[in-house]
Amino acid sequence: MAGFLKLLRNNRNYRCTWMGQVVSEVGDNFNNIAVFALVMDQTHSGLAISGVMLARAVGMITAGPVAGVVLDRVDRRKAMIVSDLVRAAIAMCFLFCTGQRSTGLLIFLSALLMFASPFFTSGRASILPVIASKAELHTANSLTQTTQWTSVAIGAFLGGATAKGLGYNVAFGFNALSFLVSAACISLLRVPFGASFKAERRDISEDRVARPWQEYREGLAYMGRTPLILAIALVGVGWATGGGAAQILFSLFGEVVFQRGAAGIGEVWGAAGIGLIVGGIVANVWGKKLRFEAYKRLIVVCYIIHGGAYVLFSISRSYGLALFFIGLSRAAVAVSSVMNFTQMLRHVPDEFRGRVFSTMESMVWATMMISMLVAGLASVTVDPRIIGVVAGVLSTTTALGWGWAQARGLLPEPPLSGVNPEEIEVHGEASV
Repeated sequence: MAGFLKLLRNNRNYRCTWMGQVVSEVGDNFNNIAVFALVMDQTHSGLAISGVMLARAVGMITAGPVAGVVLDRVDRRKAMIVSDLVRAAIAMCFLFCTGQRSTGLLIFLSALLMFASPFFTSGRASILPVIASKAELHTANSLTQTTQWTSVAIGAFLGGATAKGLGYNVAFGFNALSFLVSAACISLLRVPFGASFKAERRDISEDRVARPWQEYREGLAYMGRTPLILAIALVGVGWATGGGAAQILFSLFGEVVFQRGAAGIGEVWGAAGIGLIVGGIVANVWGKKLRFEAYKRLIVVCYIIHGGAYVLFSISRSYGLALFFIGLSRAAVAVSSVMNFTQMLRHVPDEFRGRVFSTMESMVWATMMISMLVAGLASVTVDPRIIGVVAGVLSTTTALGWGWAQARGLLPEPPLSGVNPEEIEVHGEASV
């Protein structure tokens, strides 16, 4: 925690980004819980929740390639501000959804909101090596992800309570306001000396016509010839085979299995968020000590714990135990996520960051879409606990693929991108 506080105290650019992140992501989770609870009120159907989540997935998948090319061509700070302003306008439109019997508008707006998101989220990831020094990079990545997960916990608990006590319109209104605050914070960023919020590109120049598809293919080609980056992307896909179903199951477990209404949905999401926070803090400490080979072993361990704990969450009859196991499951995911993102920030060249991060988001959401669709259809006739067990087992298979590639020596460390090994916070190899 001392490292987090030092970073916030000493780095103005990161502090501004972090403040905007806190407000906007808490607002996002107000929206998430309000939407899920409203859909359950209107339909009492896991299939309807699946429809909302599928719409979000379609929005994210569609936007990913476009956002990647845009972020690697334009000033990323400006792209993030535009994304915030567009999302504020869309979020206000959710006010028209209350009092309606149909979920059609909710589904449409959910897709639009997610379409606008990668321009911000991938942009934030892409500028992190610009606003954080080389020595700060791992801590900045850890704090960014831990803050995201803290927002899940706080936003889920408060969003559930707000939706239940003050109504859905208050939750939707706060979400819209949060994007405006985020845009204001991002507008305060200043380019560090000798750096730029626009990627340095060797493959294009200002006087050449944009070739979006060709540029996107170049990003894919970079991932294909860099085994570690491709493997990290596939880890996300492996997690999403069960992780997509989890998005449906959280609402079903809170509302149907444990019969606790909107507050129960918020509590399940909140427990998951607490686990992510704990995992993020642990990863921040371990990441400063772990060398590359130990990092690869740790990923295997993380996904075995994640899948096993999710299975236990699904079969627990005690509400308290269920919350504990979902927290443990998410803690393991958090450790893996922080470690993987730090590796990408250290190794992916600036010219490819926008395309790499947005492509990974699209790959994960495409897989989640299939997982959510299957889980939503299954929820009509199959016990949610059985669906949860299958989802946990699927997510665990990620460990098998990564472990096999590691054992075969297929995951060498790529060249560092603008980072000298002695400047990285690694002090010795920890055993895993």
